Amino acid sequence: MRGLGGPVGIALSGSGSALPRLSVSNDDLSGWLDTSDSWIRSRTGIAARRIAAGDETLTVLATRASRQALEAAGWTPLQLELILLATSSPDDLFGTAPQIQAALGADNAVAFDLTAACSGFLFALITAAQYIRTGCYRRVLVVGVDLLSRWVDWHDRSIAVLFGDAAAAVTLETCDSDRDGLLAFAMRTDGARNGCLTLPLTPSEQCPRQGISIQQGSYGSIRMNGQEVYKFAVREVPAILAEVLDQAGVDAASLDWLLLHQANQRILDAAAQRFGIPAEKVLSNLAHYGNTSAATIPLMLHEAVAAGRIRPGHLIASSGFGAGLSWGAALLRWGGRQPG
Repeated sequence: MRGLGGPVGIALSGSGSALPRLSVSNDDLSGWLDTSDSWIRSRTGIAARRIAAGDETLTVLATRASRQALEAAGWTPLQLELILLATSSPDDLFGTAPQIQAALGADNAVAFDLTAACSGFLFALITAAQYIRTGCYRRVLVVGVDLLSRWVDWHDRSIAVLFGDAAAAVTLETCDSDRDGLLAFAMRTDGARNGCLTLPLTPSEQCPRQGISIQQGSYGSIRMNGQEVYKFAVREVPAILAEVLDQAGVDAASLDWLLLHQANQRILDAAAQRFGIPAEKVLSNLAHYGNTSAATIPLMLHEAVAAGRIRPGHLIASSGFGAGLSWGAALLRWGGRQPG
């Protein structure tokens, strides 16, 4: 471990994203589901979602987003020291981060996956920050990407309307403590409610010879108790955001942006109302992409940075929540360069 001789700050210095080509609208879904655009919009706020084609693997999209983030930070791939991949839909169950490392040519970086579904990006960002604070690494890439279309039952109306595919990435690097970009954070898990949102193994049995039984299996499709997940998010997200703001001694009125996991517009609205945050400060792209799981927060972050909405020094309250059940929050300060 390398000592850095004093308090270490974490700068969020670059961002990038990648989207599949195919956009599937609510009207498209109504071609085979008993649903409609008005039904979906009124319950979720979603109008369309991107779906990955066969040549748009998780590795391909994640690598594209990562290259963009490295360019924004002004780094070469060889300067990278750590790649954390937040995903629950890897190309390889043994881990996809090493494939991204190879595709980038980031030969000096260690790379591994972190699985926490819709909480994954925020959990990975917080984890990456600890490596920087302790002096282990100076430049880290955090990638949030999911292709949950792989695990959607497209004839299940309660699931098919919600999810989409996307990749996004953020670079983190050391900086002076007075420019720190992670001001406070909290993480939670309640495994007793795990059954509310799962992608479980479907077991099968193989008997290579008499007396020997071996469990095998495959994964089916996403299962969710939508009402329970909604009630959980509306209750727990404001509570953990309040905890993080209290940690940092920051009032909600001082926030520049509220950036939540993009699962349901009603959840975003409820959290904003709880803190008295005006609608123009609530970042949302849910209508265009649906719930992209680990990609939602960095995707929205990158779009807002690229559009000049998020600027250097802006204060952002963020929360991710979902399967596990798990949830977390962080108070962030954007430190990247302004595009253009």
